[in-house]
Amino acid sequence: MDAEAAKFIGAGLATIGIYGAAVGLGNIFGSFLSGALRNPSAADGQFGRLILGFAVTEALGIFSLLIALLLLFAV
Repeated sequence: MDAEAAKFIGAGLATIGIYGAAVGLGNIFGSFLSGALRNPSAADGQFGRLILGFAVTEALGIFSLLIALLLLFAV
């Protein structure tokens, strides 16, 4: 296997993190909506944690995309 093929395989494997971020975001927002429908008065208190979880999960997806792009286009 040459280095170019290994670079493409590594970049493809690095994008698995984007899939994990998408699943994590669906889980976070689904759980928040479920909890907010059960107890609407507590939804305002949990909104800050929702945004924090969204930011951390999305950052991990963006980091995996960054690694994939670095593998493809870095010299």
